[in-house]
Amino acid sequence: MDTKNKKKILLVEDDNALAGVYVNRLTAEGFDVRRVDNGEDALANAVEFHPDLIVLDVMMPKISGFEVLDILKNTPATAQIKVMMLTALGQETDQKKAKDLGADDYLVKSQIATNEVIKRIESLV
Repeated sequence: MDTKNKKKILLVEDDNALAGVYVNRLTAEGFDVRRVDNGEDALANAVEFHPDLIVLDVMMPKISGFEVLDILKNTPATAQIKVMMLTALGQETDQKKAKDLGADDYLVKSQIATNEVIKRIESLV
């Protein structure tokens, strides 16, 4: 499959070990994956890379995932990009905040297996 037909995933995760697992799995599944480790780079890459889906952590350096989500959904160039929150935050208030800001999915890292995350990503793109 050439890269023009591959679905593009922007992974925003500051945990290098976890990011490595997801980059390897998503690449093996045929996705074009780009990884960044902070909110500022996420915003820049959303415009430049034009991903089909952004997998977004909440607790990160510089700009939180919630702030990134809010900016993405309120910027015409990025408002249509699907966003999956993948975070350690399991509180209902956090999940509601993400949905209210426009997240397409919300997964809690400690409550979901990698295989299930991949399935949810595939269902969104």
